[in-house]
Amino acid sequence: MPEVTIKIGGRGFEVSCQEGEESYLHSAAKMLDDEAQVLSDQIGRMPEARMLLMAGLMLADKTAACEDRIREVETLLAQRTAEVEQMRQAPGPAPERIEVPVVPAVVTDTLAELAARAEALAAEIEEHGAR
Repeated sequence: MPEVTIKIGGRGFEVSCQEGEESYLHSAAKMLDDEAQVLSDQIGRMPEARMLLMAGLMLADKTAACEDRIREVETLLAQRTAEVEQMRQAPGPAPERIEVPVVPAVVTDTLAELAARAEALAAEIEEHGAR
């Protein structure tokens, strides 16, 4: 087991850890040291045990706040996931009905008459062109 020296509150501590966990230990020690530094700046020198206790409590408070926030976000995520699932299962909107305007009979009759006249004129032009 590797022996690692960590610094907390300006004091060195020898601790053991599992092989490969040294970086995690140094990271955790830095977090504890940062809290101890805040205490030292606010209160000044205090007994080692009290400093470690207070720094640990401050970290525990931050951890509890993070856990509360995680629960809130997980609840919100579950609500949004349920909403998305409801939307997926809901039937799609009905297709829009397009109203086709009805053409009055007078218009269709007039168009038919115009078409007949155009055909008659075309036939007459072909007849004159053939001469």
